Amino acid sequence: MKIFITGGAGFIGSNLTDRLLARGDQILVIDNFATGRRDNLKSHPNLKLVEDSICNQKLMNDLMQEFKPDLVVHAAASYKDPNNWVEDALTNVMGTTIVCQAMQTAEVKRIIYFQTALCYGLKPLEQPITLNHPILPRGSSYAISKTAAEDYVHLSNLDYVTFRLANAYGPRNVSGPLPTFFKRLTTNQKCFVMDTRRDFVYIDDMIECIMQAVDGKGSGTYHISSGSDFSIKELFDATTKALGMNIAVEVKPRQPDDVFSILLDPSRTQKELNWNAKVPLEEGVQKTIEYYQEYGIEETFTHLKEVKS
Repeated sequence: MKIFITGGAGFIGSNLTDRLLARGDQILVIDNFATGRRDNLKSHPNLKLVEDSICNQKLMNDLMQEFKPDLVVHAAASYKDPNNWVEDALTNVMGTTIVCQAMQTAEVKRIIYFQTALCYGLKPLEQPITLNHPILPRGSSYAISKTAAEDYVHLSNLDYVTFRLANAYGPRNVSGPLPTFFKRLTTNQKCFVMDTRRDFVYIDDMIECIMQAVDGKGSGTYHISSGSDFSIKELFDATTKALGMNIAVEVKPRQPDDVFSILLDPSRTQKELNWNAKVPLEEGVQKTIEYYQEYGIEETFTHLKEVKS
């Protein structure tokens, strides 16, 4: 297959690129390296890498016309600074409209899009969250912009699969609690955890699910979720175990605007895509820590504003 991956040097995009190259697919990647890393992608005869923005409309149209992909995997997203609304709107909203309309012009039919679980709001109305839950993204610029982009994907009349994601973790991940714990623990900074629970999916499991859609299965919206939630302290304990540390950590009560658990219901994904998460949390954390120890972490990011205590 010929597959165009936006944001292909990022966490999900680069892991998917590796998987597709390994089976012989031809891959075109565009990335501006705002959060992607250059060492995430190794040179390969079947890989073409373009360093630019998906907001470059002429370039996107040219690439789509020249490459004529069978499929677009749209993994590019702005999430570096939760206060940079302009960049979120430009990349996530305008960038997605450019991707979709370039596909329409080049008659490329199928797109895979990634949406944040924050689209359901900072305080979801049900646990686990079903696909029927109202869309309530107002709590974060990232969620607002990703949701607007998802609406444009729906409006495009392309054959789309939208994956709404649990907390993905694994090698190359630089956002969320695990890389933050690693960086703080290995630089002698203090850590604490909140009394909350989250749904964690290891990247290899996530890629297995995405591959089903790459190969033509599914249409519409799905959750990628382990089907279980874990306390943030469990994640911290798995991190210290992988690092060979024995550290007691303070568990702080959650803030009034923080929800106790965010757990997505994966039943449609399990049924229609014949997929289940398999990698246990402790095993996934161990593999992730080994990656961080080898490659290091330059900076970590969060989609949410820091809550001042």
